[in-house]
Amino acid sequence: MKKIEAIIRPEKLELLRQHLEKIGYPGMMVTKMEGHGKQGGVTHQFRGTEYKTSFLPKLRIEIVVTDAQVKKLSDAIVEVCRSGSVGDGKIFISSVENTIRIRTGESGEAAV
Repeated sequence: MKKIEAIIRPEKLELLRQHLEKIGYPGMMVTKMEGHGKQGGVTHQFRGTEYKTSFLPKLRIEIVVTDAQVKKLSDAIVEVCRSGSVGDGKIFISSVENTIRIRTGESGEAAV
């Protein structure tokens, strides 16, 4: 099993949710967060004064999937969330040792 963590722009969430539901994977966890990558934030101008916003709003999407689903879901995230601009986000894929469904006690891939 793998855990896919995607850091995306907030405005892409609903499009991503709809797309993942359409391809058969409706489950995800969403966390609001702030941060920046290499761009280091953005500079704004307001009434002639320049100021910098160091931390930009982002969302972290977490999905635990079977090994066979990783490519399909990561490709879907890239397809929906890519704008070609700096700040589109990142996808991190890591191994999950075990999963247990609390309601039924199922474990492993059956619990995903």
